[in-house]
Amino acid sequence: MKFTMDHNNINVLDLEKSLAFYKEALKLVETRRKEAADGSFILVFLGDEQTPHKLELTWLRDRKEPYNLGENEFHLAFITDDFASAHALHSKMGCICYENKAMGIYFIADPDGYWLEVIPNRR
Repeated sequence: MKFTMDHNNINVLDLEKSLAFYKEALKLVETRRKEAADGSFILVFLGDEQTPHKLELTWLRDRKEPYNLGENEFHLAFITDDFASAHALHSKMGCICYENKAMGIYFIADPDGYWLEVIPNRR
């Protein structure tokens, strides 16, 4: 028996704001969308156009309050081929929430407060 990773899911309050953020900050593109017939939810899958792994954004029509992220100890990590340019972009966007210069990494926060790690390509 084998298992293959497919996607990660996060719930978002403002779908359009989140889509704009992920497009600008991480160059993710929409690969698939599913909308409930009754309008109660929208699922949007984003990809990096290089790997099969997807990020699923879930928007729920009736959700109005921010999601409780607890201590926000989970995150997704993204490798970049141009760490300096990525850092400059994220600084300009004002979304860097934590830096560990000794490790050579930093984190950005999306519109809902989810942390995303940015790592230079060390391969």
